[in-house]
Amino acid sequence: MIEADDRPDFGPEQLDGLVDDLLALLGPRGVSTLDRALARASRDGSGMSPILSAQQPLGRPDAVCYPKTAQQVPAIVRAAVRRGVPITARGKGTGNYGQVVPRFGGLVMDMTSLAGIRDLTDTTITAEAGARMINLEQAAWDAGRQLWMYPSTAQSTLGGFLAGGSAGTGTIVHGRNHMGFVESVDVVYGHEDAELLHLEGAAAQPMVHTYGVAGIIVSATVRLEPLQDWRCVYASFGSHYEAFPAAMRAASIEPKPRLLSADGATIVDALPSDPALMLGRASVRGIVDAAALDETVAVLEAGGGRIEAVREGLAQTMRLSTLSYNHPTWWLQKAVPDTYFHMECQGDALVTRLREVEDVYDGGMLHLEVGHQTMFGMINGVYHDPEQVFAGVPALEALGVAVHSPHQSYVDLDADRVRALARSTDPKGLLNPGRWQR
Repeated sequence: MIEADDRPDFGPEQLDGLVDDLLALLGPRGVSTLDRALARASRDGSGMSPILSAQQPLGRPDAVCYPKTAQQVPAIVRAAVRRGVPITARGKGTGNYGQVVPRFGGLVMDMTSLAGIRDLTDTTITAEAGARMINLEQAAWDAGRQLWMYPSTAQSTLGGFLAGGSAGTGTIVHGRNHMGFVESVDVVYGHEDAELLHLEGAAAQPMVHTYGVAGIIVSATVRLEPLQDWRCVYASFGSHYEAFPAAMRAASIEPKPRLLSADGATIVDALPSDPALMLGRASVRGIVDAAALDETVAVLEAGGGRIEAVREGLAQTMRLSTLSYNHPTWWLQKAVPDTYFHMECQGDALVTRLREVEDVYDGGMLHLEVGHQTMFGMINGVYHDPEQVFAGVPALEALGVAVHSPHQSYVDLDADRVRALARSTDPKGLLNPGRWQR
């Protein structure tokens, strides 16, 4: 057995043999070694991190394969394990931390063709790993239901959101995606006799937010709830020092919001043009239940806000979701290239001690999300060097802010337990290796 942080011992002979195996299994269109395919499988959203950008290339596969059926996945894994070639499963590649870039090369398994929605009940929906979250939400709405949660990048795949994501629209009520969202998963382990295994309940949870190091998710069943009558509320404020406390107060209104985001004027000015986003003014944006609309409006107006728009419908909720979590940081970096970095933060001090939080970094600007039982956000600052970025962590923690770094691709949720599990589910260390922090 090797440690998963070590590079697997493979070379051209093993790679050529694996490509031959995959051609026999998938046909000539099911596997590629073309430069454009390898380049595409080497990219993700890690360009948002100047620290990770300086480390490019983070990795590049030697081959990419495209399974069309769930049963092809264990056959691909068996072939790769026999050859000793590492395997990295990938969805849309929208992750921000380099977690789907194959650190040591080998095989990338593109799961996006496995996009079927298999079953929908009053309480669950079952779909393949490559199904897009926006399609799952549409199917749920058509049946009078809604997903417990979905990511801000609604075009993400189910497998990608479960393996590499964390939170999103719906998190205020239900927490993060490892907190009861997943009913079951069908997975493949890194074994020479790999098969499709069905895991339910507590047994399925180690597959969530673990980047595929303990098993490759092929399909999953996730939670639904009755569809609520949603309204998208846009309010503008003279200052984010008014907007953020107003958002915090609105978070306690019942029924609770599905999403609640806020930004200062500089970030708002970088967002896509919209009549409801007023240039030069701070913004609070929320997906709120129609039954809570009047109270929400009253709270925002009492806090100094001006209601700019109230919209409804699936397309509008999706649009508002794409202006949450990491997306405002992405738009800020697009508007002002090669300037900013961000750190993920959590705690009510993001509002109650906002000025002190922003003063930790040069040019500090906070994007605020209402999280599950606490505030959540991204502190953006002018980038100088890695030492400056990490030197701010103790200062933030002293203010009562928990910090997560988006400048690394290690497993960071209960890592010791997941690593112990991976020693049995991936004894040769071939599933997305290089994800353990020494």
